[in-house]
Formats: sequence, structure tokens, C-alpha cells
Amino acid sequence: MYRYDEFDDTLVRERAKQFRGQVERRLKGELKEEHFKPLRLQNGVYLQLHAYMLRVAIPYGQLSAKKMRQLALIADKFDKGYAHFTTRQNVQYNWIRLADMPDVLDVLADVEMHAIQTSGNCIRNVTSDHLAGANLDEIEDPRPWCEIIRQWSTFHPEFSSLPRKFKIAVTAGETDRAAVRVHDIGLHMKKNAEGRIGFEFIVGGGLGRTPFVGPTVREWVAKEDLLSYLEANMRIYNRHGRRDNKYKARIKILVSELGLEEYRRQVEEEFAAQNTWEKVVLPQDEVDRITAYFAAPKFAALPAISAAFDAFKAGSREYARWAKNNLRPHRTPGYVSVHVALKQQGEAPGDASSDQMRALADIGETYALDDIRVAHEQDIVYPHVKLDDVPAVYAALKAAGLHASNAGLASDIIACPGLDYCNLSNARSISVANEIQAVFADPEFEDDVGTLHVNVSGCINACGHHHVGHIGILGVDKKGEEFYQVLFGGRADEKATIATIQGPGLRHEEVAPAIRRVIDQYLTLRRDKSEKFIDTLSRVGQAPFKDALYAAA
Repeated sequence: MYRYDEFDDTLVRERAKQFRGQVERRLKGELKEEHFKPLRLQNGVYLQLHAYMLRVAIPYGQLSAKKMRQLALIADKFDKGYAHFTTRQNVQYNWIRLADMPDVLDVLADVEMHAIQTSGNCIRNVTSDHLAGANLDEIEDPRPWCEIIRQWSTFHPEFSSLPRKFKIAVTAGETDRAAVRVHDIGLHMKKNAEGRIGFEFIVGGGLGRTPFVGPTVREWVAKEDLLSYLEANMRIYNRHGRRDNKYKARIKILVSELGLEEYRRQVEEEFAAQNTWEKVVLPQDEVDRITAYFAAPKFAALPAISAAFDAFKAGSREYARWAKNNLRPHRTPGYVSVHVALKQQGEAPGDASSDQMRALADIGETYALDDIRVAHEQDIVYPHVKLDDVPAVYAALKAAGLHASNAGLASDIIACPGLDYCNLSNARSISVANEIQAVFADPEFEDDVGTLHVNVSGCINACGHHHVGHIGILGVDKKGEEFYQVLFGGRADEKATIATIQGPGLRHEEVAPAIRRVIDQYLTLRRDKSEKFIDTLSRVGQAPFKDALYAAA
């Protein structure tokens, strides 16, 4: 994990001090809300439906036990005893008083954390694969490059006031767990014909009002050219991006309106025109310095088979199910990655109490080499756990109420906070997600259904990523009544696809029964138990599933 140097520390603390003065002026009435708004957004502070919300940056989703305990302390001291983990690997607090925000930023700075660039029209928190450094198909750890991009982009004077917010994600495995094709810029680390590792450059993806899967602008960019090529792309966007209409201000609209070839031509022209003194050339010793922070831990030499783990799996169906669904293979013999689903039945997806956060910290420190990740699915992951320690990890998770055995299954739902919190939302998300979860409350039924991604958004802004769910659900307002449109066929991985809206919206109480009918149709149509929902949908088409969706209950 990257450690702050004196420059990082000074920057974060000076920003917190500056914001303290801005908050004091706002509370005294010396600053009107219209003038205060851009200042608070630069520090991750939103005004939500009932209160202010603070979004804290977790670069590339990585936390230590110390940081997780500090997040728990903030939840207890300044909020209502819980926090919400997001699809962008951040954490949000929904009930912090504005007067307390500067104190919270100081508490965050004590553990090398901040809320910079979690909001506003700037380059946002850089995200990555939550299994980086552990997964089997990775050609290189992408986190050093996420950190390099973070340092390059932080307070970049040329890109601090973009047409709209800007999101970058980096992955390095064959399986894309960072959703790089639905980001403004997605970087997929790959080898070229000579075997050198560089980046496939994907530009113009995104969800929201106008969803796009990003096209590849360049098949391969060398590491030494990464920042310069990023700057070329950012300059074209900053130059031509719409500023007269926020709904058309994203880079995806620019790429679409220019056309891929013309956009590519302009970027390549800008890149070629950079003078030597303009190039952002990283000294190799600086690359090495940052990379050293992400060196693989000293794994123990262990056999690939663990008697303790085998005995644990054989101990009960409960243990076997959790091991099957929530463990991921590790590149090092004798280790696994543990997926902790923050999706217990009846709980708000992505939420964790302060006690649960402290438990997560203790487990990470004791059993997971002090490495804790926030996953795109609003879950927590321990990337490095000994097989021998899995029984103890499960026992500790169960004691904390974090032992849901549904990672990657239908009840592991991605959902935004929706109308319960968000002033932009049209409909509730949490309650709909909970009712769908109840459809899959029987473990045997959920296991029979298998891998299924259900995503719920309370409005067109798509914070719940409904466009890329196998089943997506979008809340809409119709004359003051909440309705929910259902979409089929989305995915956010290396085969990224935007889902298709099926037809008229359903009332709140109709959604869960309709989803059950769709699943029953899938169980009838699939070839066998090995064929996933998304694959059956692709094979037979969406028509029979639409028929089931709108059939009489």
C-alpha cells in the first residue's frame, strides 16, 4: 500500500485547513450556498435529501486495518454508527453535520486519507481490480499505475474544472473486474507483439442518461507514454467537451458526436504535437519507488491442500456453501481470496456498521496480511488469506453478521441509496433490493439459479449501474408514483454490454414477483445447471423473458 510522503501529508492537511475556514464562513452566513457549493464539492461534501453526505476516497479500493478502524470511529463519533461502501470503491457517510466536516477531514488525514476528488468536475478516485496482486490471470499489478495516475491528476491545474466529472479505471487480468469499458477512460494492461506490457486505451464509456460501452482508441500505449497520452485525451475533451448542457458534457458524448476515427485523429495529433518539455516522463526511479509500495507480501511456503480447510468444508452445508460462493483462487499455493458480501437479507446493500468495520479490520490484521479491499460490487475482499485460516475467518465474520454466502449470486445486489437519501432520486432502491433478495432467501434455490447480477438504480444517473446488470432495475417517477423499468442483458466485464429496457415500468410491489417469473423462465429454458442466466438469455433471446416479466402473477 502506498504511504504518504511529506508532500502528500502537507497537501491533505492544508486542504482540510482551508475547508475549515470555508465552512466557518458558510455557517456565519458570509458565504451563500451557491458560492459554497463548488467549495464543498471539492472536498467530497454533497447536500442530500435529509443531510450532508461525505464521500471519502479509497484509491484503488485498498485499506489497512488502521484505516478501516478510523472509518468506524468516524461512523460512531460523527454519523449514526454505519457507513456505505460504493461501486467506485469509496465510502460514504450520510448524516455528518456540516460543522463537523472539517474535524472529519482532520481525522482522515491522521491515517493518510481524504475526500479530495470524490466529487466535482475533476478526475475522480481511480479504481481497479479488487483482486489485484492475487488473481491468477493478472499480467502485472495495476495498482502502481493507479497510484501514478492519482498523483498526476490530483489538483492538476489544467483538468481541475472539466466539462463534467471524469472516471478512470485500470485492470490487468483477462477477466475485467474493474468495469473498464464503462468508464470515461478504461486502461486494460496487455502485452504487445514484442511481449512488452502496456495499456489498451478505452475511451468514452459510461452509464447514466446515455449509456455507452467505450471503444478502443489505441490498442497499445507504452508505459512511458501513459501520462502524456492521458493528457492528450484530456486536452481534446477539455477543449471540445460540452459546457452548455451538463447532460451532454461527458466524454462519451464527445466521442460519439465526433465519431471514433475523428476523435482518435485529434488525440493522435495532440499527442504528436507535444513538445519534449511538455511530455510527462516519469523517471524510472520514481516508478520503481511507487511500485515498491505494492510489492507482493512474503507469502509462506504452503501446500496447495489444507486439512483444516477440507475439514471446515466438510463440517456442514453452511460452511461448504460459503466456501463455494465466497472464496476465490489465489496465485500462491495455500492461499485464497475471501469475498465478504455486505448483502445480508433485509440490510441496505453496501452498508456496514461501525462494529462490523472494526471486525473487518481485526480480521484483516490477523488473517489477511493487513490488506482489505473494497469491491466494485459494494462488498469487501481479503485478497490474501491462508487456507488454514479460513475456518477462523468465517467464525469471525459470522460473529459480526458478515457471513452471507451469496457473493456473485442473485441476492448480492448492487443498489444505490435511492430516494431514502438522495435528492436526485426518483424512487426507492433499498426496499426494492430487499424484496428481490427475499425471492432468493432459500439457499438451495439461489444456488440452483447460480451466477446472476441484479443492479438497482433509483434514477437515470445510474449509481446502481442498472445498465450493466444481467437484470437491471431503474426507478422512475410517473406523476408522483414510483415505477420501475426492468432491463435484461447487461454486463460490466470484458464482454461489456448495455442492457435493454423491456417495456413499461412496474409498481414497487410488482417488481419482486416479476423477477421470480423471469427466473422460473430461465430455469425452464437453460440447457443444464452449468448454463448461466446471461448465457441462456444470449442463446434464446430476450422475448421469452419479457413475456414472463409481464405475465399475470
